Amino acid sequence: MSDEPQTRTETQTLAPHTPSPTSSGAVPRPKAPVWLTRLLMVGLVLAALNLRPAITSLGALLEEVREGLHMSGGVAGVLTSVPPLCFAIFGITAPRLARRFGPGAIVLAGMAAITAGLVVRPFTGGTAAFLAASALALMGIAVSNVLMPVIVKRYFPDRVGTMTGLYSMALALGTSLAAAATVPLTDALGGDWRTGLAVWAVLGVLAIAAWLPLVRDRGRGATHAPEAEEKEAPAPRITRSRTAWALGCFFGLQATGAYITMGWMPQIFRDAGVSAGTAGVLLAVTMVMGVPLAFVIPKLATRMKNQGPIVVALGLCGLSGYAGLHFAPAAGAWAWALLLGVSNCAFPLALTMIGMRSRTSGGVVRLSAFAQSVGYLISIPGPILVGTLYEHSGGWETPLALMAGLMVPQMIVGVIAGRDRTIEDEA
Repeated sequence: MSDEPQTRTETQTLAPHTPSPTSSGAVPRPKAPVWLTRLLMVGLVLAALNLRPAITSLGALLEEVREGLHMSGGVAGVLTSVPPLCFAIFGITAPRLARRFGPGAIVLAGMAAITAGLVVRPFTGGTAAFLAASALALMGIAVSNVLMPVIVKRYFPDRVGTMTGLYSMALALGTSLAAAATVPLTDALGGDWRTGLAVWAVLGVLAIAAWLPLVRDRGRGATHAPEAEEKEAPAPRITRSRTAWALGCFFGLQATGAYITMGWMPQIFRDAGVSAGTAGVLLAVTMVMGVPLAFVIPKLATRMKNQGPIVVALGLCGLSGYAGLHFAPAAGAWAWALLLGVSNCAFPLALTMIGMRSRTSGGVVRLSAFAQSVGYLISIPGPILVGTLYEHSGGWETPLALMAGLMVPQMIVGVIAGRDRTIEDEA
């Protein structure tokens, strides 16, 4: 007898939540061991914790880094635009790498790249080397960004909202933790900004330890694609889907706002007379709002046929927050931080819609790579433009007007992306 059924069983060990077979006679997929399922959940959480500290820790110490590396405002704006550039360039490679090596192996490699970049970056000798080390860490973040929705869709297809909420909540926690703790940690470790940036590599080491058992044997690997998944019919051309383009634009506009906020919000508050430590805490408040909401919003979104109302509600919060930063940045600082934190939860909503806008995990792979790569390309000019406007205007009135203006098209394309349809419907 052929040993093909045995191989199929081994490659499907982490598909514990796949729906029951249909009447077509498909072979039921065996249930994964409980410890393996739990380890995958832990791995998702630890990976998500690593997806933003490389960025928000830098935002909290941006002024010190600028002085230490002798950066101009324009160069600092370029530095805040490196994340979306790397996400766009490297994220598009994730589907091919995942098909070749398995998504788990690529996530593990991504965690290793993040850890190496965080260790090397602070101790480089100049701006160019600092950017290169940052790009290494961001490359790891890019491929992991794309593959998170894919892993959720593939191994937890009946719990997309819950699992997306879980790792989105962990992502928000890592974001806010780095924003709030970087300055105090730097002070506690001797006041050197280099040590304050490097310390976040510890999270990467923990993530590597969790993912190593999952990919220790690619032939039996917990995260290798099930054979049945590889035989799915090809998804329609993403570039012909209006939903995919709308989702890419929505992702790009929300990313623009998020990276401007992470890169520049502490500076806005410091220029308004707020201390550096308090400005870091305010950024943390903005980010920490995503911890509970990143769990609630995906679950709510999966229960709605149309996610447009959530898009509009988040956009209005963003408009209110930017208006407050313009008229009373210091007096209402905590309120504006809260409102912008709610607005930034467009990110977990976008991730959830990626998982909902295709019927198959293969379609989600393509849609995730397309929407995130297009989106991050769209977001690249934003932080650079804000830095340039800030440097030449000498204030925040014009940059804040730009940020508020971008919320309007974000709501429009978000409503289109939130319609109850899939990319397969548009084939």
